[in-house]
Amino acid sequence: MIWGDDTIGLRAGWERTPEQEHSEAIFPTSSFSFKSAAEAAARFSGEEPGNIYSRFTNPTVRAFEKRLAAMEGGERAIGTASGMAAILAVCMGLLRSGDHVICSLGVFGTTTSLFANQLSRFGIETTFVSPTDVAAWKAAIEPNTQLLFVETPSNPLTDVSDIGALADLAHENDARLVVDNCFCTPALQRPLALGADLVTHSATKYLDGQGRCVGGAVVGDAKTLDEQIFAFLRTAGPSLSPFNAWVFLKGLETLNLRMRAHSEQAAALAQWLVTHPAVERVHYSGLPSHPQHALAAAQQSGFGGIVSFEVSGGREAAWALVDATQMLSITANLGDVRSTITHPASTTHGRVSAEQRAQMGINEGLIRVSVGLEDLADICEDLERGLNAAQAKR
Repeated sequence: MIWGDDTIGLRAGWERTPEQEHSEAIFPTSSFSFKSAAEAAARFSGEEPGNIYSRFTNPTVRAFEKRLAAMEGGERAIGTASGMAAILAVCMGLLRSGDHVICSLGVFGTTTSLFANQLSRFGIETTFVSPTDVAAWKAAIEPNTQLLFVETPSNPLTDVSDIGALADLAHENDARLVVDNCFCTPALQRPLALGADLVTHSATKYLDGQGRCVGGAVVGDAKTLDEQIFAFLRTAGPSLSPFNAWVFLKGLETLNLRMRAHSEQAAALAQWLVTHPAVERVHYSGLPSHPQHALAAAQQSGFGGIVSFEVSGGREAAWALVDATQMLSITANLGDVRSTITHPASTTHGRVSAEQRAQMGINEGLIRVSVGLEDLADICEDLERGLNAAQAKR
């Protein structure tokens, strides 16, 4: 049976229990019992499939994994405790001391910190390059390069990387390409179909869609996930809880609808900001003026719900803008049905050095808005208050 994308989001990965429930069941249990000592031994040895312990086998988590894998077009998915846990699981599963990573400059600030400050303690070197300059990625390749990591569109400037070109470069050098698909989700972009080896998610964002739970996932081929990444998760335990997995299952049911709506709202807001006299520059890949607009249109089916823009006056004006809003939620989270606003230089990228922020293009006047599903007029009215406050600080 071949299903369409909306049906997959609603039905894939779930099998009813003998109780014949209509909505997916939650299995909030720490462990599972066995019919005999022999069955327990067979489960633990891997000779027989089945549930053992919720750190690494749970039916609710498995349902989420199967559904997300189907939506991404992957063979297998592994749920994790957070988006950062997903990235860590990839690194710990695939890398060892002496390996080299090439990472985009345009990634979440904590991702930068993981590669630059944490993995470096264990002898894993990372080179950071422009997300849009394929030649720079090629120049950064070393004999020990094992992993290319990119978030596209980037956080927070929505730079778009050429997934196909980076995949080719990785494979020509016996390396893997990992794509953080947080901003687009499988509703708008399928990195595996474009040549990527693995996809990571912060399920906390759009996959949930309502800011309720923290979680993450890795999607890719079954061999890599089972033999390398699952082995780390089973041992180290950065696992997704059954309750959070159930919440994410509910989020996946409406993901395609929500992402289309977020994209429509964000495109309209970006157009409004472009014409506003207090705005110096708007970053949104759906704008024809965006440097990678054509690439985004080619590898995405929509442009997503994140809009960033710059105002003059630096941090003082930016903070005045944020503080003057009355409806938008001042929070660093994104992907919510409620619009959120943040100042990246002092929040999401606050632990990144000033020099690195400059390389990324994140200045003190930059504001990031995760465009929610409120009435567009209300979002614009709230931002108008903020923009007026920013102008007063100039």
